[in-house]
Amino acid sequence: MIFLELAIVLVAIVFGARLGSIGIGFAGGLGVLALALLGVKPGTIPIGVLLIIMSVISAIAAMQVAGGLDYLVSLAEKLLRKNPKHITIFAPLVTYTMTVMAGTSHTSFSTLPIIAEVAKEQGVRPSRPLSIAVVASLIAITASPISAAVVYMATIMGGIGVDYLQILMVCIPTTLLGVILAAFVTNFLGKDLKDDEVYQQRKKEGKVVLRGASNIEILPYAKRSVWIFVSTIVLVTSYAILTSDLVSIIPKEKIILTRDNAIMILMLSAAATISLSCKINTSQVLNANTFKSGMSACVCLLGVAWLGSTFITARMDEITMLAGNMLQNFPWMLAIILFFSSMLLYSQSATAIALIPMAIALGATPVTILASFVAAGALYFLPTYPTLLAAVEMDDTGSTRIGRYVFDHPFTIPGLCAIFFSVVLGFIWGGIVL
Repeated sequence: MIFLELAIVLVAIVFGARLGSIGIGFAGGLGVLALALLGVKPGTIPIGVLLIIMSVISAIAAMQVAGGLDYLVSLAEKLLRKNPKHITIFAPLVTYTMTVMAGTSHTSFSTLPIIAEVAKEQGVRPSRPLSIAVVASLIAITASPISAAVVYMATIMGGIGVDYLQILMVCIPTTLLGVILAAFVTNFLGKDLKDDEVYQQRKKEGKVVLRGASNIEILPYAKRSVWIFVSTIVLVTSYAILTSDLVSIIPKEKIILTRDNAIMILMLSAAATISLSCKINTSQVLNANTFKSGMSACVCLLGVAWLGSTFITARMDEITMLAGNMLQNFPWMLAIILFFSSMLLYSQSATAIALIPMAIALGATPVTILASFVAAGALYFLPTYPTLLAAVEMDDTGSTRIGRYVFDHPFTIPGLCAIFFSVVLGFIWGGIVL
């Protein structure tokens, strides 16, 4: 029966991937139904994580309607145009920072056209900065203090003595340094743009266009909305630190709000403050791209995480017996498991929800779990993720193209390098911090 149940899980995931977008959440629910018909009791739904995503996305969408995202993009463009020859290094730093701040990698969509344009102007192969920028935005989710994945990790890791602050102390520096090291490697990948046959052919055909600097209109209250949102992130992080067991500035008996409640309350309050002080039409929030993608992510997470928890909860004893010794003898195998699982689950948080409880049950150490966590950002490996496809579409030089053999695309090596460096650094630095 375990193999039949596993087959249902895999078929549901593959079917969902074929549907694309929100369809993976639909397929997850269908998979839970199929397992229930076999007599498997449905697992737990990550309601807390879903509510946090909804709250954070609401604040981000309000900021977008007020023009805040456009303002951040304009700042990113100024930075990239001041350092055009080093765009392969600065581009991932921009997308990493924006993702850490926002808790969603979808903020990178708006910076990709700028990255492609600046690279072309400097004669830099656009696939280099575009590929590592996309990878950086996906990995940054595992380091964002307000991302659903990190919040979930803080909740479940608390049960084995790892504090929220310790998670950030390990994940932020290791992923950031891992991305920087991978960016240096990426700078040498592929032919130089002037030597690329595809680029030369497209240039002859007039398909390569230099558009110059963007003309982004900054709305009157754009800066104010950004300051409100950034201040809220500072408040969220500060509250988490003050209530942390590691710091213990606020005693447990005096804590009124849990960390999760604080995130939701502060983010919804930020959305309300932006709506009032920036005079936005709140009905426009529902049509914001960030809101739509965030709510789509909620449905995907609901279906996939529910499907994963249903199977793992029902078959925990068998999984422990089969994989327990392997994980204890080869702890780095957890990173590989998270890597390939995230390719199918299409979500860092869904991957963590589905597999981290299993890793804890198998006896994986806190260092192993935190060091491997970054591998949940391998959503780029299959060339079907939205930001990856967007990068391909925005590069009219043809340098960022999907290969003939599916995995031979420009994102593979930068992504593997970034995750490899981050995992190795995680084991080293995590051993010191924890």
